[in-house]
Amino acid sequence: MTRDEQGRLMLLDTASMYFRAFYGVPEIKGPDGTPVNAVRGLLDFIARLVADYRPTHLVCCWDNDWRPQWRVDLLPSYKAHRVEQEVESAPDIEEVPDPLEAQIPIMLEVLEAFGICVLGADGYEADDVIGTLATGAGRPVDIVTGDRDLFQLVDDEADVRVLYIARGVGRHERVTNDWVRAKYDIDARQYADFATLRGDASDGLPGVAGVGEKTAATLLNRFGDMDGIVAAALDPDSDMGPGPRGKLKQAADYLEVAPTVVAVARDLDLGAADTRLPGTPRDPDAVLDLAQRFGLESPVQRLVEALSRA
Repeated sequence: MTRDEQGRLMLLDTASMYFRAFYGVPEIKGPDGTPVNAVRGLLDFIARLVADYRPTHLVCCWDNDWRPQWRVDLLPSYKAHRVEQEVESAPDIEEVPDPLEAQIPIMLEVLEAFGICVLGADGYEADDVIGTLATGAGRPVDIVTGDRDLFQLVDDEADVRVLYIARGVGRHERVTNDWVRAKYDIDARQYADFATLRGDASDGLPGVAGVGEKTAATLLNRFGDMDGIVAAALDPDSDMGPGPRGKLKQAADYLEVAPTVVAVARDLDLGAADTRLPGTPRDPDAVLDLAQRFGLESPVQRLVEALSRA
C-alpha cells in the first residue's frame, strides 16, 4: 500500500484555531446568552479544511499544559508574558478572555459528539502532540497552525507540510521546505535553531542579543546547526567573525537550554487513539441537542456535509 493509499492525516493546532476564531468572528450568543463565536468559527474552520483537503484522519491536538514546567525550569521567560496571575504553589493560568474560556467546554462536547479525535498529553503542549503524530506517520500530513514554531516539522521527503493560517484559514499558505527557504534562507530542519538564535517574543524567547534573521540564517548556512555554530564560536581557529563570536559566547547559558525548549517533542506515548475522520456524527442526537441548545445549527450542518463528502 502506498502512502497516498493510506490516506492523509490532518493535525490541528486547536488553540491556535479557536483563538483566531474568537477574535475573527463577530460576537454571537446562543439562545441562553452563552457566547459561541469561537465554537462556530472552529467548526467552520474544520468544515472548510475537511472539504478542501479531504483528510482520512484528523486530530484536534490539545494543550494539556500550555506552559510545561520542565520548559519553564530551563527557560523562566518561556511564555511568561501570557501568565494571567502568579500564585505560589499553583499552576500558571493562561490569560484567556472570559467569553472564550466559557466556550472551550462546548467545543469539546461538540467534537466528542461528532467523534472527532481530541488528543493531548499531560505535561506537554499541542505542539508536542503534533510533533509525535507527524513523525513516522506513514502517510501524508497536513499541520494546521498559525504559529511559526511548527515549521520545524516540515519534511518534503516524508510529505509533512504546514497549512499556515496566520492570515486566516481562507488565505492560508502551504508551507514546504521551498517556502521556508524562500522566506528565511534556511531549510525547515534548521528552523528550531533559527528561532532560538533570532528569538521569538510571542513565546518569550529572548534570542541571542544582536543576532537577527539575516545573521541567524548566515550562521546556519555556514555551520549547519546549533552544535556546529557553538563549536565554531568556541574554536579560536574557526572562520567565525569576532562580532557573532562574541555575541554567541555571551549567550552561552541561553544557548545551552533554549534548543531543548524550542524543539517539539516527537516521541510521546499517546496510547492507541482512533484518528479516523468520521463520515457521520458518532452521536447524532447529542450533536442535534448541542446545535439547538447553543444555536449552532448552521456550522454543525456545514461540518456534517463536509464529513459526508470527505
